[in-house]
Amino acid sequence: MDIRAILMGLAFALMWSSAFTSARIIVQDASPLFSLAVRFLISGLLGVIIARAMGQTWHLTRNQWRATILFGVCQNALYLGLNFVAMQTVEASLAAIIASTMPLLVALSTWLLFGEKIKPLGLAGLLAGIVGVGLIMGTRISAGVDLYGVALCGIGVLSLTFATLALRGAISGGNFMMIVGLQMLVGSAVLFVAAPLTETIYVNPTLPLALAFAYTTLVPGLAATFIWVLLLNRIGPVRAATFHFLNPVFGVAIAAALLGERLGPLDIIGVLTVTVGILAVQLARQPAR
Repeated sequence: MDIRAILMGLAFALMWSSAFTSARIIVQDASPLFSLAVRFLISGLLGVIIARAMGQTWHLTRNQWRATILFGVCQNALYLGLNFVAMQTVEASLAAIIASTMPLLVALSTWLLFGEKIKPLGLAGLLAGIVGVGLIMGTRISAGVDLYGVALCGIGVLSLTFATLALRGAISGGNFMMIVGLQMLVGSAVLFVAAPLTETIYVNPTLPLALAFAYTTLVPGLAATFIWVLLLNRIGPVRAATFHFLNPVFGVAIAAALLGERLGPLDIIGVLTVTVGILAVQLARQPAR
C-alpha cells in the first residue's frame, strides 16, 4: 500500500467519522428525517450531474438497479434515517461506535451464515469487538443512556450489514458514481414519504444548522464517496476496508472536540478494544501475499 493510498484512506475515515457530529448538530434545529431527505436530494442530484460529466449513464444492469434500490433503502433510508432520529437523544460518539461495528457484523455473518473460513486472528478480533462494545454499553447504560435511541442505532447498523451481505459483487460493471447518486435519490424519496408520517416537520434556521447541513451534504455525502471510489480502484475493497478500524477513534475524537462529549476510562478502553478488533478482523481477511 503506497503513501497516496494511505492518505486517501485516512481522509475517507476522517470524513466518514465526522458525519455523526454534523448530524448531531443538524437534529438540534431540524426534524431528522426531513432534513436527511433534503440532504439526499441535493447530494443525489449533484452525484448524478457529476456522473454524467464523467460520461457515466443511468442505463444500469439488473444487478446494479437491485443494488441501487436496496442500498438506497437500507443504507440511506434505514441506517442513516434511524441514526438521525436516534441522535436527538444519543451522543454522536456512541452512534459512531455502534455504526463502526458493521465490519465486525459482516465478518461474523459471513462466518455463521455462509460458512466462510475465518482465521484465528479474525476470531480474536471478533471477540475483542464484542468485549469493547460490552464495556462501552455497560458504562452508558449505568449512566442512563436512552435505550430507545441505542436500539435505533443498532437496527440501523443491522440494516446496513444486511445490504452489504446481499449485494456482494452486485455493483460491478462501472457507472459507480451514477449508482451512488441514484441510491441517494432513492433514499430521499423514501424519507420524503416517511417524514410527514412519523415526525412534526420543523426547521429552526441557525448558522450551526446551515454550516452542518452544507458540510454533511458535500463532505461525508459526496467527497468521502468519491475518495472511497478512488481508493477501491487503487488497492481493492479488502485492503480499503482496513481503514474502517479508524472510525471509532475518529468519531469519538471529533465529537469530543466539537461537541464537548466526554468519555470515561472504560469508554476509552472500550473504543480502543473495538478499534483493535476491527483492525484484526480486516487484517485476517487480507489476501495472502
